[in-house]
Amino acid sequence: MGFYQPTSVTNLPAAGGDVIIGVIDSGIWPELPSFDDRGYGPPPAKWKGVCNGGTNFTCNNGFPSSKIIGARHYSGTGSARDLQGHGSHTASTAAGSVVKDASFYGVARGIARGGVPWARIATYSVCGLTCSSADVLAAFDDAIADGVDVITISIGRRSAVDLDRDTIAIGGFHATKRGILTVHSAGNGGPDPATTASVAPWLLSVAASTIDRKFESKVVLGNGKIFTVNKHFFAV
Repeated sequence: MGFYQPTSVTNLPAAGGDVIIGVIDSGIWPELPSFDDRGYGPPPAKWKGVCNGGTNFTCNNGFPSSKIIGARHYSGTGSARDLQGHGSHTASTAAGSVVKDASFYGVARGIARGGVPWARIATYSVCGLTCSSADVLAAFDDAIADGVDVITISIGRRSAVDLDRDTIAIGGFHATKRGILTVHSAGNGGPDPATTASVAPWLLSVAASTIDRKFESKVVLGNGKIFTVNKHFFAV
């Protein structure tokens, strides 16, 4: 798409390190390469949050390095550590650091990075087996008070509801009033319009697309003949 492609933390735009992204999800797994804090400075001065990750969780918010600068957990989770993977996935998509030689079991090998790889992360773990509406609203309040610049939340209903009953729309409205952008997933049920869960005009949702990647593999038949097959990999 022509975006700037950094190859390491050392050549990231320095100013971007002041961006704080609040991730409201199932928590985060701090040891993943996507959250490597080497090369980062201390948390931005505007940060007012805490590292209250609960059981078996430590932010990498020491000095001089800090990528994950804050963590909170809510009822039913016990820890900000991600035990289902979804929160780590969404956090790395938004702000994962540069990871070289990444692949899916050898397929699509290259550099993995988030949309804003130099940003800091504050995680708000609201989802255990389920996600409580009260916890989601509490996480919005905490993220706003903590001083995040952007909130990303990739959880929600299977279809849209009235805005006055939509927890994420309500929380996002309060964030927007304070100049904080809320990015919300539109849902996975498409493509019918009724399956779009994010309809509030103050929330930003990005449509999913497909990636057409071509891979070459060789097929050996029983008679010893070798054929080269071009395969297309589509990811939605």
